[in-house]
Amino acid sequence: MKEATLIGIDLAKEVFQLHGVDFTGKEVFRKRLTKKKLIEFMVQHPKCTVVMEACGSSHHWARTFSSMGHEAKLIAPNFVKPFLKSNKNDAQDAAAICEAAQRPSMRFVSVKSEQTQGIQCVIRTRQQFIAQKVAVKNSIHALLYEFGLSISKSSKLFLKDVFEAISDDSSLLPSPARVMVRLLVDQLTALEELIKKTEREISSIAEQSHACKRLQTIPGVGLISSVAMLAHAHNIKDFKSSRDFSASLGLVPRQYSSGTHQTLGHISKRGDKSMRCLLIHGARSVLRLADAKSDSYHKWCKSVKERRGYNRAACAVANKNARIIWALLTGEDEVFLAA
Repeated sequence: MKEATLIGIDLAKEVFQLHGVDFTGKEVFRKRLTKKKLIEFMVQHPKCTVVMEACGSSHHWARTFSSMGHEAKLIAPNFVKPFLKSNKNDAQDAAAICEAAQRPSMRFVSVKSEQTQGIQCVIRTRQQFIAQKVAVKNSIHALLYEFGLSISKSSKLFLKDVFEAISDDSSLLPSPARVMVRLLVDQLTALEELIKKTEREISSIAEQSHACKRLQTIPGVGLISSVAMLAHAHNIKDFKSSRDFSASLGLVPRQYSSGTHQTLGHISKRGDKSMRCLLIHGARSVLRLADAKSDSYHKWCKSVKERRGYNRAACAVANKNARIIWALLTGEDEVFLAA
């Protein structure tokens, strides 16, 4: 078998498809290997470039192949799809990965370390617990509303109203429904405790990071946002400018232009949705307090809100904060913030 200088791998749980090409781009082999056979094959294969789609387990495999001496690269799936030929299958996917990797202008995804992925696990787990908490609260609202009982949406009054509803013997709430509501309340209490545990872990991570403390000095960037952004922008040098970083979060206008006619629409909403959500929620808190502040930053926020409206201003502030985050993490804040 000829040696390949570039190997594209279509990742899976147990069976992996490999596509190897030489330095001219000519196919030299196609292989379908199990996980154990894949490791044995890559250990014995001469050093080469290994390319995969950035998906589940891709960062783990990139680190594994790098430890074997290979150069591991990851490509975003949406950059691979245009190179897919004919019908979709594992072999065609691996070939498309090879084809995309050979493009001179191709952009690659940075490989995350175990520590960075661990921080992301904490952030994602907290988000999952919050989503479950909202679902349980909605279930309690819906269940009690079926019997004509309306519960306050306020977080402070919610449990008080629920306990009053299930303890009121004069209400039309039947006994089985009371039991189910109590079970849902127990589940809600357990979820709140789990959320507190994840937040304590996030706080511990932030205390050990000087970068997180610097990010929290930005208006609208708090504890959760700083830790999440630090994990997301683990290799900030990949972004040549602050605008590139903001564009990766989907906070710049979507462009559809031709010739001298330029059309800028709504924000593109590309990249990580959760990161963009955190920045925009933080921007809304900035706008809410902007009237009471007199510094230049909040004056600018207030002027944008008056000129463009609340929602556009929130996106503009989030965009500005993303650029400041890039400046702080790259160490170019003295030049950027003075501009």
